[in-house]
Amino acid sequence: MEHVGWNSHAEWLEVDGWGGFASGTVNGRRTRRYHALLLVAQNPPADRFVLVNGLETWVETSAGSFPLSSQYYSPGVVHPHGAQFLVNFSYDPLPMWTFLLPDGTRLVQEWLMPHGCSALMVRWRLVELGQKAVLTTRPLLSGRDYHQLHHENSDFRFQAQVQHTTTNNLFGGTETVCKVEWQPYPHVPQTVVWSNGQYVQEPLWYRQFLYAEERYRGLDYEEDLASPGYFRHDLSESFLTLVLTTPSPRGWHLSDEQSLTSAVQEAYNQELDRRRWFASTQRRASECYTVRRGDGATILAGYPWFTDWGRDTFIALRGLCLATAGIDNHAFHTAQQILSDWSGTVSQGMLPNRFPDHGSEPEFNSVDASLWFIVAVYEFLQVALTYGIHVPDDVRSRLVAAVESILSGYTAGTRFQIQVDTDGLLRAGQAGVQLTWMDAKVGDWVVTPRIGKPVEVNALWVNALWIGQQLGGSWETAFQLAKESFRRRFWNEQAEQLFDVIDVDHLPGNFDGACRPNQIFAVGGLPLMLLDLHQAQQVVQVVEEKLLTPLGLRSLAPDAPDYRPWYGGDVWQRDGAYHQGTVWLWLLGPFVEAWLRVRNDTLEARREARQKFIEPLWPHFAAHGLGHLSEIADGDYPHTPRGCPFQAWSLGEYLRLTEWVLADSRPAFSKENNP
Repeated sequence: MEHVGWNSHAEWLEVDGWGGFASGTVNGRRTRRYHALLLVAQNPPADRFVLVNGLETWVETSAGSFPLSSQYYSPGVVHPHGAQFLVNFSYDPLPMWTFLLPDGTRLVQEWLMPHGCSALMVRWRLVELGQKAVLTTRPLLSGRDYHQLHHENSDFRFQAQVQHTTTNNLFGGTETVCKVEWQPYPHVPQTVVWSNGQYVQEPLWYRQFLYAEERYRGLDYEEDLASPGYFRHDLSESFLTLVLTTPSPRGWHLSDEQSLTSAVQEAYNQELDRRRWFASTQRRASECYTVRRGDGATILAGYPWFTDWGRDTFIALRGLCLATAGIDNHAFHTAQQILSDWSGTVSQGMLPNRFPDHGSEPEFNSVDASLWFIVAVYEFLQVALTYGIHVPDDVRSRLVAAVESILSGYTAGTRFQIQVDTDGLLRAGQAGVQLTWMDAKVGDWVVTPRIGKPVEVNALWVNALWIGQQLGGSWETAFQLAKESFRRRFWNEQAEQLFDVIDVDHLPGNFDGACRPNQIFAVGGLPLMLLDLHQAQQVVQVVEEKLLTPLGLRSLAPDAPDYRPWYGGDVWQRDGAYHQGTVWLWLLGPFVEAWLRVRNDTLEARREARQKFIEPLWPHFAAHGLGHLSEIADGDYPHTPRGCPFQAWSLGEYLRLTEWVLADSRPAFSKENNP
């Protein structure tokens, strides 16, 4: 059957707002180590553990026993094959599967994670009441770090603590609620399951699950999972409900007086009402990336494996939080909290590339994270001014002070030979360290070192100096020198494009003429357009001809000797291709903005850009990370999406384009300034 209307391998995502999440595929087969139903962050958003990996589920009717789950085992065997009965799947507003059995029995399975609660609510129900069907489901447990894999061992604790209470249910009768607790290992959080089904203790090991995406990535890909027992329930009487959670304050709790089915129904209604408030699936998806960190907030770079990174945060924040600030006050205040939190981490003019966890050393291996912070601060303050949103004086002072500290630190010189040179441009880099967004490194191998004066870093630097001046700093002279040097020194007259790096390896006059997308930031993606119109048109033309794909920009032109058309294989092969031809979806944002600017940003040009560049992305939302955009794609056709299936800056730049840059009406400050 499988008439689901979706790519059966597409991935769905539910998040808890703390860094925890549930994720899987439409057909139910786990293809990643990160696919799980209960994955929680002990120290939000970090210290993530997988508690419940999946469920083995089957239903018994008068016609026999039929599986609803599908599992994938080594060496490549699917068993059971519940997806053969799957006739429909929908994702919005929650993941919902419809199964049709051979005897005509139709069942619905629906999963929901309430925002702000580390719990997954799972329900099965008959479409037509009165039919006879008994459903049994087995939780599959591990209790492991989310990056690791789990294998059969004698230390796993199958013991369960079981409690029963009886209350009135939604259907006018009584309901026996079963609370089951497991703690497989002493160092991991407890797993709690609330259910109106009957629990039977029957320990089993399930061995050699195969994760196809991990195998493709050249990583370990087999796992064993433990199942302490199963839940059984007659669906002709009521829904079978499971709530997978933890006993922590962030978990879900049921009082002794509450009916499980009514409490879960109330949670469903509240969460679905909240989700319907968002104007589009993409706006709702954007909320997945803003999570709590201590008393503040942060942005996760992507699911399932990224946490919060400085560079990604400030790039993504512009679309995720600021592009809709005029209609979403909460998003604006989230941006304020994030920028305020990060402003306190400036050290010697640098922001850490990763937000430091308690007791950990911050990582400062980024030359551009601090500069992206300055751009985000400027646009945040401009949004506030445009919409009349009050920014407290102490917050504004803290942000402006952080901008001054960054500009002063970079001017004086800081880590990794980052310092302003005599031409006013910013040089950076030393052997063995990756400082730009093209930051792939395997062992001691920095794939794209880009030591010297990278083009996008200096486009950011010129913009940062201009912003510092706009915020009241004394940066006019430095800005004018850097702007003139940028225009003069980066232009490659022979190729009619910009050099990717000048003064390579800190050697004056040493140029890297590779055709990369970094040059687009001199025209789009930042407040200022740094080139004259003719040069800007040439840059947009060469990028469109050599780098543009329907999903984004290639990181290197296909005619380059080091071009890699596919992203796959082991870590050496993947990282060797990461910025050597692989398509990056987030780069579509600055490209489209540049394309629009060289056409004088007319209303007709915006509409043409939506049709030409935005509409080709729409199928992607329903084919891979559902409702989201992927991190990367293969450089060659058919540009198969790769990497992280749910990526913050990819979606952020899409929203910045659709809600801001290409909008028929928009804030005046979003137009380019060309001093």
